[in-house]
Amino acid sequence: MQPIQISSFKEFKAYEGKELGVSDWHTIDQEQVNKFADATIDHQWIHIDEERAAKSQFGGTIAHGYLTLSLAPYLWEQIANVTNLKMMINYGIEKLKFNQAVKVGSAVRLKAKLNSIVDLRGVSKAQIDIVMEIKDEKKPAYSASLIFLYHFN
Repeated sequence: MQPIQISSFKEFKAYEGKELGVSDWHTIDQEQVNKFADATIDHQWIHIDEERAAKSQFGGTIAHGYLTLSLAPYLWEQIANVTNLKMMINYGIEKLKFNQAVKVGSAVRLKAKLNSIVDLRGVSKAQIDIVMEIKDEKKPAYSASLIFLYHFN
């Protein structure tokens, strides 16, 4: 799927209240989890000790919740290509709820809807409602509202 193209506040506003699309599937592997553990100094056994985690309720290692959240910008870019920018700022996250652990080896994707966009004296504040789906699972990994500030040229 090609990302939608947005290059101005007016173009963004046309999507307000609408589903924007879904990203491609991304498989989370153990190497990615281990690198995230090193980067964040979060080496809890459920993420990195495959032998011990195999005996847990999950039957194997799971991705850090914040690892799955950190994938949102990468997956968002597959949904929308926002161009003509001076800069974009991650402004905040609201209503974040982790619903289900993501087992290592699982594929995830992002589904996005433009909740709202407002013009704040030339800066576009977009609230994007997202859900991270897990392939072959009914419950999503999480849901949240991402807030981005877009400074269009």
